[in-house]
Amino acid sequence: MELILKEDIIGLGYKNDIVNVKSGYGRNYLIPQQKAVIASPSAKKILAENLKQQAHKIAAQKAAAEDKAKAFEGVALEIMAKVAVTGQLYGSVGAAQVVEALAAKGIEVDRKIVTMKEAKKVGEYEATVHFHKEVEVKVPVTVVAENAPVAAPVEEKKEEAPVVEAPVVEEAPVAEAPAEEEAPAEA
Repeated sequence: MELILKEDIIGLGYKNDIVNVKSGYGRNYLIPQQKAVIASPSAKKILAENLKQQAHKIAAQKAAAEDKAKAFEGVALEIMAKVAVTGQLYGSVGAAQVVEALAAKGIEVDRKIVTMKEAKKVGEYEATVHFHKEVEVKVPVTVVAENAPVAAPVEEKKEEAPVVEAPVVEEAPVAEAPAEEEAPAEA
């Protein structure tokens, strides 16, 4: 089913994109929620005319998105999470935690425009912030253990009780049996 999107849907497309979706998804969700319309020939002509008229407005939106993207230059996030002994996280780190970490750095972003593969282990990941159809910013995210193992403290030597040596009893030497030599096998 071919549809024209009326709004941005992360993972599917952006406003005014023509997308192909399964008919059930289009009929039961996108069209009733007024997120898309059927891409008939007349709807496509109207879309083309609207895009011509709004070209300067779209260019301004793109420029604004690029300005927002400049705020992300050099930004790298480090997110603390509780970790099991195996290195597996209790829960996961996703877009919501990335938005919170960005807010802590003074960068306000809507959670709906941030995508990230769920982090379930300690390591390095990448979050994507979708500002505009053509402007996306990749933000490196490092997930670290909140309860990281601290270097093991040096064990103090305990005073040991003196070891009492038992008297050594010498045993009589045991005569060793002579080793039997094997005769080489003849072929």
